[in-house]
Amino acid sequence: MSALQEEVKKHIKILVHPLKEENDLRLALKAKLTKKEFKLLNEWAIQSDLDTLKQKLKLDDARYEELSGKLIKKLNQEKVKQAIYD
Repeated sequence: MSALQEEVKKHIKILVHPLKEENDLRLALKAKLTKKEFKLLNEWAIQSDLDTLKQKLKLDDARYEELSGKLIKKLNQEKVKQAIYD
């Protein structure tokens, strides 16, 4: 299982169906998330250093917390879940 699939599984509260394969999952997430949310999820998947991550995405602490919260909420929305399920 890919790092991206593991990261998505970690944040979804109730996983009913298996996730799509890596490439399909990446395309579905790219369509449903903003560019920064998608980049943040990818960085979480490769386990980047938090300070480096914030610099790379040009985020301060407050904006990072806000973006993280929005990303996790989006991953748990039904329309997003339907897009990423196999």
